[in-house]
Amino acid sequence: MFVFESADFIKAANMAGGGKKKSSTLPSTFQKTISSVWQDKHMVLFKAEYYLTDHGQNIRLGQYVFAVFYLITLLLVFHIYHRTKKVPPYVFFFVCCASYRIHSIFVLRLFNDPVAMMLLFGAINLFVDGRWTLGCALYSLAVSVKMNVLLFAPGLLFLLLCEFGLWKTLPKLTLCAAIQLVLGLSFLLVNPVGYISRAFDLGRQFLFKWTVNWRFLPEDVFLSRYFHLALLLAHITTLVLFALKRWKRSGNSIWSILTDLSERKETVHKLNSSDSFLVLFTSNFIGMCFSRSLHYQFYVWYFHTLPYLLWSGGVKKLAHLLRVLILGLIELSWNTYPSTNYSSLSLHVCHFIILLCLWLNPSPALPSQKLDNKAKRH
Repeated sequence: MFVFESADFIKAANMAGGGKKKSSTLPSTFQKTISSVWQDKHMVLFKAEYYLTDHGQNIRLGQYVFAVFYLITLLLVFHIYHRTKKVPPYVFFFVCCASYRIHSIFVLRLFNDPVAMMLLFGAINLFVDGRWTLGCALYSLAVSVKMNVLLFAPGLLFLLLCEFGLWKTLPKLTLCAAIQLVLGLSFLLVNPVGYISRAFDLGRQFLFKWTVNWRFLPEDVFLSRYFHLALLLAHITTLVLFALKRWKRSGNSIWSILTDLSERKETVHKLNSSDSFLVLFTSNFIGMCFSRSLHYQFYVWYFHTLPYLLWSGGVKKLAHLLRVLILGLIELSWNTYPSTNYSSLSLHVCHFIILLCLWLNPSPALPSQKLDNKAKRH
């Protein structure tokens, strides 16, 4: 099963990257599924994988390559957790060893999702190191591999505005857009309409049989455009509420972050590394909560951020055992195939608990306020 899936996937990527830029030249099976979500960097990576594995024959070598990607991802994630020291060490067993689904996504299926997340975590490490331009470039590369990385975009935009203000943020956004243009140029020159409509098809319909999160709904509701619009509205509303009430520092107005650093009245607007991680991970998590559909490989989109989110919540009395139980229930939901009404409902309950804990987390205080609070305690 694995050889069939991987070899066909790499073969199709080679066909698309080897001069066949139109989706109509791909096999009909891939026209309806894979080709509709292929993007430029994804196709380049898998074409390289195709030749590296002797035209898809040496599948084990391909697995070794993705195993290396997996280890790099873990190193990048552990570097994030090490900087904040919010999560107890025993949780890393869950991150490393306890998820069959994650190991399958990385080393068995050879999806492009893990590659995108590896690049994304690399970009996040660069952001907190203060290397924003390089981080934005790597972030844009991650987007070119898989569009799910855009779920981090609202949080990233907020951080850029806090760090630079509106006018100095624009060059960073321009860099991201320019990289997308350059990477997709070979496709845009041949078939621009086909490339944009397929690779960036935000309105494509998902199949009900693959959904992990909405199995308890009737299929006609799942496919309804009104349902999709309701989820989009809920997504945007939740992001706005978190940006206004939880992400910005208490005492600062939301409009003040749009001004240039030299013109700001408040002394400090920048967030520390812990708060920056939380903004980015929460932005992505909100997108997952209100997703039109979650397929099994999408688990990697937020798996490595779940411990950080759980141990960053505002409910300090939430027992460690309960947090681990939530992680276990989420893992069980993603490992139930096919998904059931109960597995989907349990996933939403866990998501709601995490989101509620994040909402109850107080917004970051200004340094002066922290000093005042310490003085009161003493």
